[in-house]
Amino acid sequence: MRHLLTAVRRPFLRHWAILQSATYKPQKPQPPPSPPSPPKPPKKPVSFCLHGESWEDEYNWMSQLNDRVAMRHMDVYMEQEEKYTEAVMYDTERLQSKLQAEMAPRLAAELSSPPLRWGPWLYYRRVEEGKQYPLLCRRLASLNEEFISNKSPSAGFDFTSGKKIEQKLLDYNLESERFGGYAYEELSEVSPDHRYLAYTMYDKDNDYFKLSVRDLNFGSLCSKPQADRVSGIAWAKDGQALLYVVTDDKKRPFRLYCSMLGSNDEDVLLLEELQENVHLGIRHTKDFRYLTVNAFSTQSSKVFLINAADPLSGMTLVWECEANAHCIIEHHQEYLYLFTDAAVQGQTVDHHYLLRSPVASPCSPRNWEVGVHLKEFNPQNLPLPDHVSQILPGPNYDFYSSITRLAITSPVMPDAVVDYDLVNGKWTIVQQQNLLYERTRVLYGSASSMNISQKSSMSKNFCGNNAGDDRPWNDLAEYYACEEYDVPSYDGVLVPLTILYSRHRKKNGGSPGLLHGHGAYGEPLDKRWRNELKSLLDRGWVIAYADVRGGGGRGRKWHHDGRRTNKLNSVKDYISCAKFLIEREVVQDTKLAGWGYSAGGLLVASAINFCPDLFRAAILKVPFLDPTHTLLMPILPLTPNDYEEFGYPGDIEDFRAIHEYSPYDNIRKDALYPAILVTSSFNTRFGVWEAAKWVARVREYSAYDPSRPVLLNLTTDIVEENRYLQCKEAAMETAFLMKTVES
Repeated sequence: MRHLLTAVRRPFLRHWAILQSATYKPQKPQPPPSPPSPPKPPKKPVSFCLHGESWEDEYNWMSQLNDRVAMRHMDVYMEQEEKYTEAVMYDTERLQSKLQAEMAPRLAAELSSPPLRWGPWLYYRRVEEGKQYPLLCRRLASLNEEFISNKSPSAGFDFTSGKKIEQKLLDYNLESERFGGYAYEELSEVSPDHRYLAYTMYDKDNDYFKLSVRDLNFGSLCSKPQADRVSGIAWAKDGQALLYVVTDDKKRPFRLYCSMLGSNDEDVLLLEELQENVHLGIRHTKDFRYLTVNAFSTQSSKVFLINAADPLSGMTLVWECEANAHCIIEHHQEYLYLFTDAAVQGQTVDHHYLLRSPVASPCSPRNWEVGVHLKEFNPQNLPLPDHVSQILPGPNYDFYSSITRLAITSPVMPDAVVDYDLVNGKWTIVQQQNLLYERTRVLYGSASSMNISQKSSMSKNFCGNNAGDDRPWNDLAEYYACEEYDVPSYDGVLVPLTILYSRHRKKNGGSPGLLHGHGAYGEPLDKRWRNELKSLLDRGWVIAYADVRGGGGRGRKWHHDGRRTNKLNSVKDYISCAKFLIEREVVQDTKLAGWGYSAGGLLVASAINFCPDLFRAAILKVPFLDPTHTLLMPILPLTPNDYEEFGYPGDIEDFRAIHEYSPYDNIRKDALYPAILVTSSFNTRFGVWEAAKWVARVREYSAYDPSRPVLLNLTTDIVEENRYLQCKEAAMETAFLMKTVES
């Protein structure tokens, strides 16, 4: 019957089709939808005057947090920005989904952190399937010499012996329930007797970090200490006492307390700094014999010493020098060792050096003598991979261990965690992601001595003297090329520029490019391999890193030459590197994008003000964009380092320099700006109003081009602690670059 009905219907359908074709009139193609209009927030000009100069800020109302009317307007404006960004990026939804699918297996794929041996225990973090946040765990090292990752044995259970060998110390998924759905930890310290865990969690509702102490024997929270606004912690008396620093309402660390665990006595106030420019810090020496209190301000840096065995016995000043010097004190065999870059006899130095002084020194002030020289340590060489960008120290809690842990980063290699044995000179790769298999290798224990050919599941041991041509690193040099150049800046100074590209996808002379920059606080530019950038590299993009002045790429002088009144050097260095990429035809002249995070956002935004036609697009992540008002009238707390970096508005020379490089104060009128994506968060040091003000003013001043949108993307979550949000944000940024640069 079914076949018969089909045969009967076909002539009817054919006849209907003929009738339709006779009456059909082709429709005119629909015009593409008009681009959405960007939001226009209200303008309420406020006048300012300083050092004889006057100016107006029409968007100053956005930073008036105590003005309820202004904040209601701000809420409406933020909602408009959110809808505008969604409308502009609507046509990239499929692309974003595809990018997320690419990136998800690569972003933060570790199932377990490298186990860290401290005393009798192995400490590590691992993520359970289906959980957002990790667990902090430990297991006895003596019972687990064959321990490899969290898979053998699975979840801490030894199927051979039938015994549970893992102790769960802290479940951050449960902590997130205590703190409004977030599990953002800033500090975490296990006591030297391994009984207690002190840690601070971010309280989103109150915008501070809350201190908790957990008894690891019972898994319960201790009744004390429990404190709010905690910025530093350190153990004393072999775990019987905890010292902690709290901040004032402006988030300045200003009080130091001592709490005796198991006691009903109130916590003792050891130190209170009433001067508003003094900040306190606390740490213990590696052997837990002493505690050091750092008091740093805009005038000086001081270090006080406390006997950990008797923390209530007082503190002694052991070191004082100029402001902004790096000062770390350690103890070994009745000597104090000071690692610092403080000036020597009034002359600044471009390096760190080591001093020492007997603990029982009777002199006041204390005499410090030159410590030991590097050659006395009989240093051995690690057969490093090519293009190493940084070698970073690991936690290394066990003072008496002969093994030290390091992390090695490179633009063409996923981060590698290695252990170096100081006794036999042997290096072991403990963890490194293998992108060829889209997974991470985590290894430890006697398995590390197995055959080196078993690369997919075993760690690798090698010595500096006999490594030969063996390449134990999971580097990607076969697929991605890394080139390094010295680019002349405007004044002839050579600026390091690192270029990364796919050996098989790069387009000669026609490649799009992304130029990273930071140049602040003397911090080395982060040039480590970033998994999310693989999607751009595999599509023929060039990734470049400009190590401009102000960063830490070439010592302390390099930093000083790019801060305060010299801040414009950073901007001009970045522009010189951008021009180099175009002039050498590394990047097509119409396809260069900039990228900056935090202070790097200031760098890129300022460079755009100087040369808006040099860039086709830019991404500014939680950027610092309004230094004039932020430094002059800080709403969120600033540190002495912030003023030393960007300048003191009260100083007329600094003020003029700030006004010259400030992105918010130098937007070009009627100029065609690149497409810009500004991402900000309500949990950032630089208020979201900075991004909102800058975006509003750029749209008002610059020439409008719908193909070059200026977008503001806001998040209420802490992206760094959420792998899903990391992937989603990276996919959106990549889609934005492809949409605006490649079109």
